[in-house]
Amino acid sequence: MYHKQPGAGPLTVKVFVFPGVRLLDVTGPIEVFTSANDWGGQYRVQVVSEDGADVVTAAGTRLAADLSAGDVHDTCDVLVVPGGPDWETLVKDDALLDAVRGLSGRARCTASVCTGAFLLAAAGLLDGRRAATHWRQTRELGLRYPSVRVEPDAIFVRDGKMMTSAGVSAGIDLSLALVEEHYGAEVARAVAKDMVVFMQRPGGQSQFSARSRVANPRQEMLREVLDAVAENPGGNHSLTAMARRAGVSVRHVTRLFYEEVGTTPGRYVEQVRLEAAQAMLETGDDPMAVVARRTGFGSPESLRRAFVRHLGVTPAAFRASFRTTGPGTGGRTSTTDPS
Repeated sequence: MYHKQPGAGPLTVKVFVFPGVRLLDVTGPIEVFTSANDWGGQYRVQVVSEDGADVVTAAGTRLAADLSAGDVHDTCDVLVVPGGPDWETLVKDDALLDAVRGLSGRARCTASVCTGAFLLAAAGLLDGRRAATHWRQTRELGLRYPSVRVEPDAIFVRDGKMMTSAGVSAGIDLSLALVEEHYGAEVARAVAKDMVVFMQRPGGQSQFSARSRVANPRQEMLREVLDAVAENPGGNHSLTAMARRAGVSVRHVTRLFYEEVGTTPGRYVEQVRLEAAQAMLETGDDPMAVVARRTGFGSPESLRRAFVRHLGVTPAAFRASFRTTGPGTGGRTSTTDPS
């Protein structure tokens, strides 16, 4: 991408919409780009639908389109392709995919939000590229489109002219990154502060449920092991204990984890414990020693090392950035400066 040259005209952004599109996937990026115009940016945003007609979003809100995909003849600077809950139907819509291909071919940068990555992948635009999508669908994206190199923990990924982002609000992160590339960090920071969001979000998608990301295992005894870890992260979940609980050998339970979970038992347990610690830090005032003990890390230092290794922030920084105030605050939200 590039920085905006002084004296040049506005940058053009086209947002492709379709029936059942997720509303925030559309409005999040639009808010970023249009807000940037108040802080020194120059963006011209247009909403495009396949046939130029209005669409009804998954939330039931009607969105008006400025033009049809067939009416787009000029090159645009950014094409935004949102996602929708019914992405499995969308990827079978040949006319819709043709519209995406045509619009992307006239865009200097194509950026998807959430399950919009499935539209790009189904259109063949992500072949051989790295990509991100909503954490619930990372595994499915890789299985359906093996030529796509899925990065499951990324908030957004850039590979050539293609950018893909994680779930829903991650489209805001991606759009802020584009504003920074076009107009510099000062403009992007002003937009982030105005919208009360992080200019660069700490951590990745690791903060979301490890148990939910695992497809329901075929083996009942493995399901019981995974559920036991999720229900009591601070319990004894050594390899020996898990094998005993499952009634199989240590070697067998390790093999099942590799085959059905895609990781080692130890890494899975640490991920669940990390998520449990995040939840405690977001919602409570317990000292770090208590958080570490209840989530199975044992000591504050072990907790700190896990946070830094997986999320790139300390537990204290995470608490300051993500937690809300407790009772007695009048319902206000407490947060640090998002920039």
